[in-house]
Amino acid sequence: MQLTIFDDIYYRAFYPLTFTRSIGDLRCGALKLRQRVEYLFGDEDSATSIFVEPRLKALYLERHPDWQINSLFTDDTLYINSRLVITDESYEAIKAMQPETALCNADSIIAIRSSRITKPVLEIPEGVKRIASDLQMYKHIAQLITDNQRMLKWDFERIFYDNDNYFETETGVSVINPYNVWLGEGVKLAPNVVLDASEGPIIIDENTRIMAGSVLTGPIYIGKHCLIKALSKIYEGVTIGPHCKVGGELENSIIQAYSNKQHDGFLGHAYLGEWVNIGADTNNSDLKNSYKNVKYFNYKAQSRIDSGTMFMGCVIGDHSKTGINSSLNTGLVVGCGCNIYGSELFSNFIPNFSWGTAENLTKYRFKAFLDTARAVKARRKLELGEQEAALYDDIYGV
Repeated sequence: MQLTIFDDIYYRAFYPLTFTRSIGDLRCGALKLRQRVEYLFGDEDSATSIFVEPRLKALYLERHPDWQINSLFTDDTLYINSRLVITDESYEAIKAMQPETALCNADSIIAIRSSRITKPVLEIPEGVKRIASDLQMYKHIAQLITDNQRMLKWDFERIFYDNDNYFETETGVSVINPYNVWLGEGVKLAPNVVLDASEGPIIIDENTRIMAGSVLTGPIYIGKHCLIKALSKIYEGVTIGPHCKVGGELENSIIQAYSNKQHDGFLGHAYLGEWVNIGADTNNSDLKNSYKNVKYFNYKAQSRIDSGTMFMGCVIGDHSKTGINSSLNTGLVVGCGCNIYGSELFSNFIPNFSWGTAENLTKYRFKAFLDTARAVKARRKLELGEQEAALYDDIYGV
């Protein structure tokens, strides 16, 4: 049986993060949503196809020329919505699906097993039996942040626990509950590092370096080729993608990849895209003084929505930057390609490609943005692709 992982019309609800990626490439837990679905339901002998919104197709083909992008299979295929919340219940329900059936909730297709799909999954074909389901779906970014701790534990127990573990107790490193610690090959732990896995697993992936005096409290995941700066305090619920440099204080936050928060300052209940740079002593608030639920700007609704939680920090899109000593208010959403700085408090919503202080924002010149983006990627020995530049040009005009 073939596997297809698809995005639906909810992709706008995950802007600004999905301006530049599929919903399936958002991180929650130790993996991206797509990676977890493929691990659970994929077949090593069969290719997996992914369906992204048409605007992203050229970018994905440029980056992944060997992938099946928006390609239809003609035989028995399992189609799974990338927004599916993975639980034991959802895993068993989808594994048990019979041919020519579809699981649906009130407003979404959860999964279809069929050989009759002739176009991207937006409706159920004739002859496919609709089955009502109460399986849960992610509907906005705050839900990914809230669910991160649970998914970190789920991934450790079902995916990492039985994998090769390169854990070794090094001189001067303190480990609490070592059976809850998984280290990839080439991990380096400096003296006086504390790994406290008493309340949840700690997963540190290949070739990552933890500098002296850092305290890590599980559940957390730190991706490949990361650098955790000296005296960092990384608390529960943190996911850090590959090639990031992180320091200061973090809790309950997700960082995609290639982003830097190297200096002191607090980041909590936040979600950062790629190529984000957080200036020294930047802090975000993640709790209102009233202790009420946080509202934040949602692109799909074109208004602020209830996050469903009293804890919500900031959301920052790709290639955005903050200056030193920036203050980010509870529920702040910053679009792609922004450069914000100054002593005023940034609140509510910063549109794509904004430049300046909270009280004086102007539009970032597109050529200047591209020049900076190319320079940033060149420092990591990467290039800004033609289709990537074209996509940002398209976003600039939104």
